[in-house]
Amino acid sequence: MDSLTPQDATAATDLAPRPPRVWKFWGTALWGLVIFAAMFLGQVAVIVYRIMAQGAELSVAGITHVVADGLTISLSVLAGLPMVVLVLWLAIRRTRISFADYLGLRGTSWKNVIIGIVALLVLVGAWDMVSRAAGREVTPGFMGDVLKSAQEHSALWLLVIAFAVAAPLWEELFARGWLYRGWSESALGPYGAILLSSIVWTVMHLQYDWFFLCEVLSIGLLFGYLRYRTGSTWLTILLHGLNNLAATIQTWWLAG
Repeated sequence: MDSLTPQDATAATDLAPRPPRVWKFWGTALWGLVIFAAMFLGQVAVIVYRIMAQGAELSVAGITHVVADGLTISLSVLAGLPMVVLVLWLAIRRTRISFADYLGLRGTSWKNVIIGIVALLVLVGAWDMVSRAAGREVTPGFMGDVLKSAQEHSALWLLVIAFAVAAPLWEELFARGWLYRGWSESALGPYGAILLSSIVWTVMHLQYDWFFLCEVLSIGLLFGYLRYRTGSTWLTILLHGLNNLAATIQTWWLAG
C-alpha cells in the first residue's frame, strides 16, 4: 500500500490551492479607500475633459459652472461605475470567491421585493411629511437646476440613466456589496456592518444638508437590513434605483 512520505506530504500541501477567504475589517476598509479613489479619479477625469472642451475659465466660478452642468454630472456619475467594478474585481479575485457570491449578487423572492418597496415607500413618505411639516423643501433645491441644465443639453435621458441605474449600481456594489460583506464577517458582525456601511454611504452624499443626510442614513440602514435578511444586493440595487427614479420625477414635477 502506497503512502506519502513527510516530504511528499509537505509538497502536496504546498501545491494545494489556498482556501477562499473574505477580507475582514482592515482589508475591506483599505480596499474600500482604493475603490473610492478609483471612482473619484474617473469622475474627475470627466470633469477635467468637460472643462477643457468648453474652454471654461480656470477660476472658481468657471469650474463651478461646468461642474454644476447637468451633462457633466451625468457623465461623471456614469464614469464612476466601470472604475468601481474594475477595482472590485481586482480585490475579489484575490479572495478566490466568485464576484457574484462575494457581493451578494443573487436573486430574491417577489415577496422580498414587495416588502422592500413597501418599507421604502413608508420610510420616504414619512420623511416627506416631516419635511413639509417643517416648511422645508421635499427635494434638494439644486437638483431642479441640474435637471433643467441637463434638458438644455438634450441630456435629460442620460441624467436619468446616471441617477437611476449607474449610481445605484456602483453605490450598492460598494456599500451593501463590498463593505457589508467584509465588515459583517469581522468583529463588527452584521448589525455593526449595517451601521458602519450606512454611515460611509451617507458621507458620500455630503452635497446634501443635515436633514437630507439623516434621510439618506435611514435609507442606508433599511437597505443594509434588507441585504442582511435576504442576502441579496440585487434587491437593494433595485430599490435604490426605484428611489432615485422617483426622486428625479418628483424633482422634475416640482420644478415645473
